[in-house]
Amino acid sequence: MKKEICCPRFRPGPWDGKVFTWKNKKFIKDKVFTIFYMPLTFGGAMKRFLEQVQASNAKMPGGICLSDHTSMWNMDLYLAVDRKIKNAKNVTISGKFLSKVYEGPYSHTGKWFKDFEAYAKKRKQKIKKRYVWYTTCPICAKKYGKNYVVIVAEVKK
Repeated sequence: MKKEICCPRFRPGPWDGKVFTWKNKKFIKDKVFTIFYMPLTFGGAMKRFLEQVQASNAKMPGGICLSDHTSMWNMDLYLAVDRKIKNAKNVTISGKFLSKVYEGPYSHTGKWFKDFEAYAKKRKQKIKKRYVWYTTCPICAKKYGKNYVVIVAEVKK
């Protein structure tokens, strides 16, 4: 029996090396407990997100779910939604952003961060805040044969 693919196939083109602006882009926010940056409660947060979105008959445009590692012990998640979601922490994100796509195992994240900092500097962009978008779960990444990760950074205007 084949396991279902739960994550949409990611297309890197629209995200690789792009500068874009968001104005009041809608997200819902949740927290994930981590130990030394390794998420432990990610699945529970995603389950809550999906229940909240389904209960509101909302959509998740582009499947964007940004991670913000606030410490070794916590990660904030931001799931893009198309409307205000009942019983969720609704937030908006605005600003100018730079994004770059990487592919490979999650263990390369530190290397990608260093590369992204050099990339931003080369483009004369100063990073204000950095997010990571793990575009697929490990199971779907294995099925697709690619594990794309996008670094999305708010940059100074």
